[in-house]
Amino acid sequence: MFKGSSVALVTPMQKDGSIDYEALFGLVDWHIDAGTESLVVLGTTGESSSLTLTEREHVIAAVVSQVNGRVPVIVGTGAASTSVALEYTQQAQSLGANGALLVTPYYVKPTQQGLFEHFSLIAQRCSIPQVLYNVPSRSGCDLQPETVARLAREPAVVALKEATGDLHRLKALLDLQCGLNLLSGDDASSADFMLQGGHGVISVTANIAPEQVKAVCTAALSGDGALARQLNEPLRELHASLFLESNPIPVKWLLEDMGRIQGTLRLPLTSLGCMHHEMLRMSAKSAGVNFND
Repeated sequence: MFKGSSVALVTPMQKDGSIDYEALFGLVDWHIDAGTESLVVLGTTGESSSLTLTEREHVIAAVVSQVNGRVPVIVGTGAASTSVALEYTQQAQSLGANGALLVTPYYVKPTQQGLFEHFSLIAQRCSIPQVLYNVPSRSGCDLQPETVARLAREPAVVALKEATGDLHRLKALLDLQCGLNLLSGDDASSADFMLQGGHGVISVTANIAPEQVKAVCTAALSGDGALARQLNEPLRELHASLFLESNPIPVKWLLEDMGRIQGTLRLPLTSLGCMHHEMLRMSAKSAGVNFND
């Protein structure tokens, strides 16, 4: 379940900010047809922090129903508060999700012991398979490899999404032999991450180029470094351009430009600056993305 090409899926919204379920179902089917191996909903890219508990329930239930067992559905359930993260994880489990993605508590800057106790409590109270998520650039804290190894003793903890982009961190995790599947959370370094022992990627770029990202994953996980790097080369500019502004601002703009969704964001996120439009569009075309124009 926690290997290969996973997409950190956007949450499409109507112009009034309500969830656009028709567009969401279209994305789900498109990704499955393109070979995406699992769908990650309500993560950072899915604007999870802007959704109410009721909206989360409706999105999870809708995606699980639309997927209908074709691929695993992983739900972002992390929060700054342990009690809220527990509630989100219990909700995902009760609605039939296949896994939960738990980002480190953000803003509060817990110690390593605090992180250990936070994740341990959730793992002991929820049996749903859990993916720890380390993204210090957003959360303000760094889940250290030694803490990951301690948490790996919990049966429910099965994987780690490591988004530092630091391949030395990957080596440290592999050296600890903690038995978790290690997933890249950084598109720019994901090919090398997999070639050096990682097991897959949870990708923002896959929102735009799912077939291309899947092809890179297949080559990298088979050990064909030359092919993986050849396939990844046209994606490099797109990997970078999707972070010209805070994620998911660029990816939602580009999906609208492709005719797949309306690019509506919820405040405090605002529309992509016009100075970035052409650069983003050209990077997608260079990656082989098709537009409806």
